[in-house]
Amino acid sequence: MSSPSATSNPLSILARKRKTKKKHFVQQKVEVFRASDPVLSVLMWGVNHSINDLSQVPVPVMLLPDDFKASTKIKVNNHLFNKENLPGQFKFKDYCPQVFRNLRERFGIEDQDYQASLARSPLFKDEEGQCVGLLFISYDRTLVVKEISSEEVEEMHNILSEYHQHIVTCHGNTLLPQFLAMYRVTVESEDTYLLVMRNMFSHRLHVHRKYDLKGSGMSREASFKEKVKELPTYKDVDFRNNMQKVYVSDEEKEKIMDKLNRDIDFLVRMRIMDYSLLLGIHDVERAEREEEEEDMESTDEDEEEDENGLVPASGSISPEGIGGYMNSFKPMGPGEFDPYIDVYAIQCALGAPHREVYFMGLIDVLTQYDTKKKAAHAAKAVKHGGGAEISTVHPEQYAKRFREFITKIFA
Repeated sequence: MSSPSATSNPLSILARKRKTKKKHFVQQKVEVFRASDPVLSVLMWGVNHSINDLSQVPVPVMLLPDDFKASTKIKVNNHLFNKENLPGQFKFKDYCPQVFRNLRERFGIEDQDYQASLARSPLFKDEEGQCVGLLFISYDRTLVVKEISSEEVEEMHNILSEYHQHIVTCHGNTLLPQFLAMYRVTVESEDTYLLVMRNMFSHRLHVHRKYDLKGSGMSREASFKEKVKELPTYKDVDFRNNMQKVYVSDEEKEKIMDKLNRDIDFLVRMRIMDYSLLLGIHDVERAEREEEEEDMESTDEDEEEDENGLVPASGSISPEGIGGYMNSFKPMGPGEFDPYIDVYAIQCALGAPHREVYFMGLIDVLTQYDTKKKAAHAAKAVKHGGGAEISTVHPEQYAKRFREFITKIFA
């Protein structure tokens, strides 16, 4: 049986020379879980391969400018081995591996846990996702993998050095997305660009309502098609119409606004706009009712399984991975969360009308104010009039309007 040829480890080259341009041919030796999508299978294989190789490379004392341009490429000719799981041939590219390793460390995520969460079991598709392209969630719900455009890859490279410095300065205490890795997967000559981030929602507390807020009323209402979904993404107009409020203590509000103002200042410096505040709401009392109903259903199922001599299926969360160690502790009560894992979670204030947990973070932060935005701004100004409220404005205007709106979401 023929096997693909191999050359030296690409990450060992990275240790000597930060930027690699050559394609490295390696032999596929590791079994991976089957994924329904070949892009996912290659992603899982690539993450395993790159993290294993990166573990052999010493952590640099400091990051150099070349680290923010570096990449490693792997090309696999895999005609026979594991062909039921992987395509006949594929390519995998890991962007700025040293930089993202450093970011993962600053966000408190160990590479072994990252690898386990992302590559030990198949990811699943987020059917409720609104974004263009694919959106996947890791099996333990701690990570999100989003398909992005080649333009967004370029924009990420444009801001990565300043983003890293911002994370260093704020000690990882931010409402910005936690960017953990960026990859390119090539299957059948088609490139797919993937960005890995920490999930802003909880890995264990269900979100019952969610909002995408920009601070603009112009075309900012969920469509009828969106509203009939199981978990719709509501918008600014819906937030006002529903008379929704966020009930947190004055101390929590001050912390949130401090983080938000610091992050928005960074986005203005980067000439970034069109970002949103993603707000998820976990209703504790509703969750308790749902849990009671599930317990009653599972009791009935257990009785049926006992009669049939079947063994109940194990839980979906492995003891490995970012959220895995939680299984070794006593179960958490209703509305409880681990702030080291659910880093975007905030408890409601004592005395709030409803017991709720909020998840708040900034999303869609890769749109820079370029000529395309300037053209859109001019077109909308002509259509609606110069003084009309329009979504596409200058970064400073956008930030001012956004800040003012977010201040008003609190009770």
